[in-house]
Amino acid sequence: MIKAVERRVGGLERTDLPNSSVSNSVFRFATVSGQSVHWFLKRNCSVTPSQLGWLYASLCVISLGIGAGFWLNGARLVLPFAWLELAAVGFAFMSYARHATDGERIALQGGRLVVELENGGHYERTEFLPHQVRIEPQASDRSLIEVSGQGRSVRVGRYVRPELRAALAREIRMALRGA
Repeated sequence: MIKAVERRVGGLERTDLPNSSVSNSVFRFATVSGQSVHWFLKRNCSVTPSQLGWLYASLCVISLGIGAGFWLNGARLVLPFAWLELAAVGFAFMSYARHATDGERIALQGGRLVVELENGGHYERTEFLPHQVRIEPQASDRSLIEVSGQGRSVRVGRYVRPELRAALAREIRMALRGA
């Protein structure tokens, strides 16, 4: 039985597996398991969409309760403005929640490099043959990383600080050389 040791490095999970074919000690962003290497790059969100929904519901109850109290005491304009405020806050919360689960998943497994992007509910999956892939910054070292090959290209690294994108690109290149 292989025992995995997990730790967080730079906001990303790492797994060190003894006797694995690819050493994880050289990877900063990747999770290594057996013959596969995975990069999970996600937006750093402190509140889940479910928690945000409960927060909004409690905000509605309190705000509308106060507005109804003023309505009953003769201040007729407080309740319509409470509804207007809740509509604006609800729109902002929906915009946040729509992108809270955005992320990028890059996997090198089974003789393929698979790049999966999720942005605002839109999902995109692209597969490459490892020996035909180019990994390079789009314009400069701090720009997004362009993964291209076989007439397709995908840009990754949105959820990595710009100064760390070059290190991520080197790490992906190194894993591709070992594939």
